Amino acid sequence: MDLRTRVTLLSESHDQDGPPGATMLPGDPVGITRVRYPGHGSTRLMRIMQTNACSLSCGYCPTFCGGNVRRTYLAPEEVARVFMDAHRKGLADGLFLTSGVPGRGDRMTDRMLAAVELLRRREGFRGYVHLKLLPGAQVAQVEEAARLVSRLSVNLESASDGYVRTLSREKDLSGDLLPKLRQAGQLLLDRRREQRPLPWAQAGATTQFVVGAAGERDREILGVVARLERERLLHHAHFSAFQPVVGTPMENAPPTPPVRELRLYQAEHLLRQYGFGFDELAFGGDGNLPLDHDPKTAWALAHPEYFPLEVLRAPRELLVRVPGIGPKTADTLVGNRRRTLLRNAADLRRLGVDVARAGFYLALRGRRVATAPAAHQLRLFAHGQHIVQAPFRTPVPPCAYR
Repeated sequence: MDLRTRVTLLSESHDQDGPPGATMLPGDPVGITRVRYPGHGSTRLMRIMQTNACSLSCGYCPTFCGGNVRRTYLAPEEVARVFMDAHRKGLADGLFLTSGVPGRGDRMTDRMLAAVELLRRREGFRGYVHLKLLPGAQVAQVEEAARLVSRLSVNLESASDGYVRTLSREKDLSGDLLPKLRQAGQLLLDRRREQRPLPWAQAGATTQFVVGAAGERDREILGVVARLERERLLHHAHFSAFQPVVGTPMENAPPTPPVRELRLYQAEHLLRQYGFGFDELAFGGDGNLPLDHDPKTAWALAHPEYFPLEVLRAPRELLVRVPGIGPKTADTLVGNRRRTLLRNAADLRRLGVDVARAGFYLALRGRRVATAPAAHQLRLFAHGQHIVQAPFRTPVPPCAYR
């Protein structure tokens, strides 16, 4: 199998959703994705597996040990050469390197580190590199990775040992994955605090959860995320709604509604960027976030005692809790309300307020901007129900690149 064929196979991803803001660039064989950052432009990442050979039994993954997929491998030299070729052509700004686990995780981690070291030491590449730490990677390898890369990630997969064992009999949450994520987060935090930082920016540690495959609840997932973010060991989390893949042990399991993934992302943003506490999130009786309201709206509807907020006097920390007002809009309101005459909904709209969503929760000079909350889509299915859909057919895990 020639190099181009191997690269194409290892960079294929049918994770069409991807991280929020990610889009595949059409016509390119090397898995380059444009990732957009809210308010911060975008970057182009080459996302590639070093090998899709794997000894693990993850029931949701097409490259599990019994999967019927073409197996191939890139040597460290080939990873470095393929990426630098794309980088020199102006196609890729950064690299996201992950891998299957053929045999021992520490041996494959050595090969991944060798590829990154070639980029840093020989090629002099100082841009963004994201390395996915494998199950079984050793403490010293995590330390070396933290010296070489911009971002480290460890896929926790689920919220407890029992759930993780449901997904994969080889993975160990409390004995391997979680301590490794904590170590990575602490090392990257320490690097950012050093007076002599590394030449490449440190972007923190991330993780990912496969949502719904093991029967876990949103409350359990977000509880883990909230603790790690509160300790500053986690930059952010990714969530991948489980979708069954043909030929895997879980191909007949029910898929998770994509809206559940969206609600988890929204709730995580409230924890990380809006000043919400975990205990303030509005969970249903089943432990999951409501699907028919975004988490901020659910909180606002559950706390009518806070509303309506008087726009001309309300503090920023309350304004950001209004549906339809984000941090930037709240800053704009606070900065302009003393020097701009705000009379009606049109004036608020000019400052960036989503009046359709926010109006019911706001008042101008004692008068409510809207008399009723915005209409919402009624739930078509009860929690746990979903539209039946065909399993995915993909040679690369749908959640590999988060």
